Amino acid sequence: MYNENIFHYLRTNKLPHIWCPGCAHGIITASILRGIDKLKLDKNKTSVISGIGCSGRTPGYLDMNTLHTTHGRSLTFATGIKFANPKLTVIDVMGDGDALAIGGNHFIHACRRNIDITAIIFNNNIYGMTGGQYSPTTPVNAYASTAPYGNVEPPFDIVKLATGAGATFVARGDAFHVALMDKIIEQAISHKGFSVVEIMATCPTQFGRRNKMKEPYQMLDFVANMAVSIKKWNEISEEEKEGKFPVGVFVDETRSEYCESYEENILKKVQRGEK
Repeated sequence: MYNENIFHYLRTNKLPHIWCPGCAHGIITASILRGIDKLKLDKNKTSVISGIGCSGRTPGYLDMNTLHTTHGRSLTFATGIKFANPKLTVIDVMGDGDALAIGGNHFIHACRRNIDITAIIFNNNIYGMTGGQYSPTTPVNAYASTAPYGNVEPPFDIVKLATGAGATFVARGDAFHVALMDKIIEQAISHKGFSVVEIMATCPTQFGRRNKMKEPYQMLDFVANMAVSIKKWNEISEEEKEGKFPVGVFVDETRSEYCESYEENILKKVQRGEK
């Protein structure tokens, strides 16, 4: 999947990156850049925002309009940027804890509003940067620094959460099946409305070593074996689904976009002096 064109979008003076060996964040970042390149987006008209966490380091390596914000609040900044300049392509990258714990309220309301932002969630099932605590997506019985005897809380299903909250494009990919991930991310950026892409990622340092996958290849193999295409998912039994997850596009629909609705229903009426 090597593409020399993506170097045009990198701050090469900031490399090498700080992610651990075997971390999937670099794989996902490269996929995002291939999508941007394939769509021929102007980097001066593209904005990438992040919160806090390992995924939060992503914008620092990208040579475009970037913003590293506070924990769980990146969607509020992204909303402000898009609302101020709707012509910008806005991409928000988040971790699972960043998006769904402290940022959960912002996430569901961004879905509801259907503002034209692409939210890409790097889901490695754990808080990687801050010490390996369990997150809202940590599987039941998985181990974390705050779950030394195994996690007892049921995890969020990001696809179902985003769908229920009203996102008009919802998809899931994984860091092993890169071609599918590239296709999904390109579709999400192209979609008019709020797009949610969950990427099942790997964290060998915090998740893997606590869950009998100390080597990076073991984690990638683990993710690869859990991913099942939507078509096959609908054909297999409930027993066969146990411990696995479907990948593909789940929602792709058209609905009024927030910035356009605001301009049409508020700004134009104000300009005409209507009440």
